[in-house]
Amino acid sequence: MDDSRDRAMRFIVAYAIAALLLGGYAAWHYLMGEYDRILPPAALALVMLVACLLRLSSASQARLSSYLALIAGYLMLALELPRLDESGIMWLGLPPLLTVLLLPLASAMLLNLLLAPVWLVLLGETTVDSHLTISYLAMTLVAALIPWEQKRQRALLNATDPRDPHCNALVREALHELLASEYQRTQKLDQPLAVLVLHLPQLEMASEQFGSRARQALLDALCQSVSRCSRRHDFLGRQSPATFWLVLPDTSESGAQMVQQRIGQTVETTVLVDTGPLRVPSALCQRLAGESWPRFEQRLLALTRQLSEP
Repeated sequence: MDDSRDRAMRFIVAYAIAALLLGGYAAWHYLMGEYDRILPPAALALVMLVACLLRLSSASQARLSSYLALIAGYLMLALELPRLDESGIMWLGLPPLLTVLLLPLASAMLLNLLLAPVWLVLLGETTVDSHLTISYLAMTLVAALIPWEQKRQRALLNATDPRDPHCNALVREALHELLASEYQRTQKLDQPLAVLVLHLPQLEMASEQFGSRARQALLDALCQSVSRCSRRHDFLGRQSPATFWLVLPDTSESGAQMVQQRIGQTVETTVLVDTGPLRVPSALCQRLAGESWPRFEQRLLALTRQLSEP
């Protein structure tokens, strides 16, 4: 979620800067007395402003704003390239880069290949220049490496990131791994260990009736409540879509009950717009003296199933 908002904000800032640059370019033509060249950049500045407002108003308009920005960039390049003479070659890499940044990779590559003759003609090449063509194709391939590498890094991060992508909690695999490790540690040190099972019964209903925004609000409210009531070395994990485990190392039964009570009091005061008061039934599982890890895990899973059953 945060990544999507950051990405949208970067595009909004880029569109706003482009609108200011185009407006400044039109003003420069006015100051230089080139009145016949004022209208194109001024009109395209308005187009970029519309693209910025569309992206700012709704995430569903992201594709339309990208199309408007791409059209504005293409038109500006088409108008200016013939005037640049030999220096226009320096701008040869801008069209493929702009296309890759604003469109999906497959569509961007296809469009770059189809428009290659257009940009070469605008540069004044009436005949096919093999060196210039190779340069354009090389720039297109280099530009395509940007989203490909981003996608590869994102996939690598998702494969190794122990955090749940939708909330501030560990994923199930990381939760079980850390819990098993913590169990062995506390057992060797003869320290108590407790796990607080938390269930969100409103989650499925919120997703069906109110959409993903209400579902995300529930997850955020739960994680914030748990964070306020737990210690720094406690860790929260997502056992199932609507069930969470809060692992409380070195915590006695009375201490775990206090944490359970604090979370319950915090949850009772939390009221969401779509779903109303937040409801989080909970149950406590304490490690027993001399209990093995498989037995403890079995009791914990049975308690979780019992809590999540309607």
